[in-house]
Amino acid sequence: MRVKRRLRLAVIPIGIATAIALAACTPTELNGYLPGFTDDGTQATNHTEMVSGLWVNSWIVLLAVGVITWALMGWAAIVYRRRRGQTGLPVQLRYNMPVEIFYTVVPLILVLGFFAFTARDQAILETQYDDPDVCVTAIGKQWAWDFQYNDDTANCEAGDDAVWTMGVQAQTDAQGNITTELPTLVLPVNETVKLKLVSRDVIHSFWIIDFLYKKDMYIGKDNYWSFTPTRVGEYDGKCAELCGQYHSMMLFKVKVVEPAEYEQYLESLRAADQTGDINDAYDRLQNLPGTGASSTSEGEH
Repeated sequence: MRVKRRLRLAVIPIGIATAIALAACTPTELNGYLPGFTDDGTQATNHTEMVSGLWVNSWIVLLAVGVITWALMGWAAIVYRRRRGQTGLPVQLRYNMPVEIFYTVVPLILVLGFFAFTARDQAILETQYDDPDVCVTAIGKQWAWDFQYNDDTANCEAGDDAVWTMGVQAQTDAQGNITTELPTLVLPVNETVKLKLVSRDVIHSFWIIDFLYKKDMYIGKDNYWSFTPTRVGEYDGKCAELCGQYHSMMLFKVKVVEPAEYEQYLESLRAADQTGDINDAYDRLQNLPGTGASSTSEGEH
């Protein structure tokens, strides 16, 4: 009885201390030091907090399991240690059904729980907007990015009013500082965005770091990613799939701006005569799988 009473008395201050510690945490700490959050907790997209929640809560559960496991291992090593005067081996127990059921059922529950929460969040992340406010085709190429702002947002296709920019590979000086202007994807804040992800050559992976999500880009298969930017700012992006010699230089910027500034940006591209569908003459793999024929004539090679 005294032991139980002492345990109760110990739990109270520990609980209070934990509550105070959590209350004092900054939004950065509460989100596991992941990028994508400001000091006041504003998230970069409508999905950023959900991703960080899955990450942080998974680590909390795993840490708790680890602490309990380490404590039990330490307890067994101390309680069942060889004492002075003891010889031989201790009594060997072949089976302990309650213990075996426990260490089978508990891991199963943990695995099913992780699967359920991951599947739930992934279903939300992979749900695509049917009629987004903005649809952009992001084209990965060795080793840069092209961005096409489609006017047919429902089908995510380019029409006569589509505009585009073509990027070049990042260049650095002797100290490793980037000396060239990076390709920039401009998006309006608080408007639904759908990205159509396309590769010109090999497998790439489109990663906006602060958005806490990335998607691969394949030959012959378009990928899609839908989200809503919720904070004005500039973010870093890169290819997250090893794609060749200059993979590390395949960088880009994402600039989230007010809708009026976004429209002004599109107008500037029209004024520069960067309109229509991006010319696909730079595709390196022009015999797409299953076609059996090249998409260009011999005179165009």
